Order: sequence, then C-alpha cells, then structure tokens
Amino acid sequence: QVQMVESGGGLVQAGGSLRLSCAASGRTFSLYTMAWFRQAPGKEREFVAAISWSGGSTHYADSVKGRFTISRDNAKNTVYLQMDSLKPEDTAVYYCAAKLYSGGRFLAEYDYWGQGTQVTVSS
Repeated sequence: QVQMVESGGGLVQAGGSLRLSCAASGRTFSLYTMAWFRQAPGKEREFVAAISWSGGSTHYADSVKGRFTISRDNAKNTVYLQMDSLKPEDTAVYYCAAKLYSGGRFLAEYDYWGQGTQVTVSS
C-alpha cells in the first residue's frame, strides 16, 4: 500500500506562487504515475496535472497550462506542483494521487490518494 501526504498549501495573493509537495512511502514509487487533482467547494474534483512513472511525459489541464509545473524526485519519493501566476479560481483543496504504471486524467484510474492540502488565492 502507498501512503501519501501533501504539504505546502496556504494563503497567497493573486499573481503569487506556491509549491505543493506530496511525500510517498513505499518501495515502488518510481513505478507509479503521479497526479494532482483539485476540488473547490460545491464542485466536482477535477484533473490538474500528471507525470509519468518514467518522468518523461507530463500533462496539464488547459486551465493551468503555462502556469503550473509538475515534477518528481524518485530518490526522495516526492512529487511537486509548482504553481505560478495564481488566480482566485485556483482556490481549492489539492489532492495527490497515484496509479501503478500508466495513468491519465480520470479519477477512476487512480488507486491511492493523499488527504489534501488547502490552497486559497485572494484577489
């Protein structure tokens, strides 16, 4: 079983930056596609970004493309989400997710989830 803990959320002004981290436990971290999803109050959880287990492929939602960057450090069993040029509409709880081998943008694909970290962007 893979356990994951998100950190790095907080309050930031529009135009500012935050970096989220997701620390995972387990011996097979490098074999998992890692992804970030987010959920705003009253809304469905939505895909944000994903990175392949090899680290050679990344995918982003159109709403964050050019502003967010996903990366991973397999030596540290950690995935990151660098968020720049933040907007109020980015306000949500951000969740880290993992899927063995290849994964995409669909919730049902992912097997393991973190507890979430709150990101609030003020105007």
